Amino acid sequence: MEPLQVLIVDDERGMREGIKRTLRGFQITVPDIEGAIGFELREAETGEAAIEMIQALPADILLVDHKLPGMTGLDLLARTADEAGDRVAIMIAASASTDTAVAATKQGAYDFLPKPFSAADLRHALRHAATGLVLARRARELEAEKKQVRFEFIRVLGHELKAPISAVMGYLYLLRDRSLGDELPAYDELVGRSVLRLDQMTKMIRDLLDMTRMESGRLHRSLEDVDLVGCIRDALDVGKEEAGRRGITVELHAPSTMPMRADRGEIDMVLNNLISNAVKYNRDEGRVDITVTRAEETITLAVADTGVGMTPKERDRLFGEFVRIKNAKTRNTLGSGLGLSILKRVVELYEGTITVESEADVGSTFTVTLKDAVDEPVEEEDAT
Repeated sequence: MEPLQVLIVDDERGMREGIKRTLRGFQITVPDIEGAIGFELREAETGEAAIEMIQALPADILLVDHKLPGMTGLDLLARTADEAGDRVAIMIAASASTDTAVAATKQGAYDFLPKPFSAADLRHALRHAATGLVLARRARELEAEKKQVRFEFIRVLGHELKAPISAVMGYLYLLRDRSLGDELPAYDELVGRSVLRLDQMTKMIRDLLDMTRMESGRLHRSLEDVDLVGCIRDALDVGKEEAGRRGITVELHAPSTMPMRADRGEIDMVLNNLISNAVKYNRDEGRVDITVTRAEETITLAVADTGVGMTPKERDRLFGEFVRIKNAKTRNTLGSGLGLSILKRVVELYEGTITVESEADVGSTFTVTLKDAVDEPVEEEDAT
């Protein structure tokens, strides 16, 4: 994080020099903010000079003496209030009444530092003000990010649902107008296409609900003893129709059973996503190999395919929200762009990782590690 700009405003040179010596090289750490935060110090001996300096380079924190030649410290805060933004001020005074403290607070002073003060007092006041400033800015950033996510959510939802809805409406108009004649079998393909599009919309809505539940912390988890290999076989049953239709061979390389403690729904989410993608983005007559191994409490699941693969640039974007790899080979492949983002979040619940190795036109291998002995989720008691 860039250093915070601190402007020291005091008409006594000795006071300014003492403050600079005390704060030179001083750094703080703020919870949830990565890295130490330092300070760049500037000085002004009058309020008028401080205004000019603020106009040239805005300050994040003002250390302002109450009594200044010309305008007072309170006047300075009042004169710069309109452009203060989130800047904070610490008022310094040799003798302060309650009225002065109240007036300083009304003018936006964050803290009040009475003279004489020690180096520890000064650092404490600056740490307090800087922490409040940084956390307030971070809160605004997070709020802006949430608004952007909501906007992106609505934009993508509208864009992705528009195409299948339009397609289904077109098919229904053909059915209504008997455009293919009066023989019912002639409309079987239209019905099949409509079902496919509706399945696409259903999956997108399910993915969106899963994502929002995770983000809100409302994803219900129920840990139990499950057989991972059995879960994989169930997932293969779901995808075997498409694999068979396209001549894709799917092989499972695993022991007969693999017990683990997990939420069955979460495990199914991971498996269905990996296996369906391996089939969906594969070439006709291709191959999918699923390998399961165990080392103490860590289970490794690798799903390799002979599909379209990815370039390094595409691979780096893969786990972002609403990200779909769109090129000539994937243009007609349906998806929400949320599946791998959700998968990554689920894997992290098991203190695990997910990596991908891929080569364009050769294939991809997704490798997931999961920790077996996960902690039991703590159920929150309802307030009474």
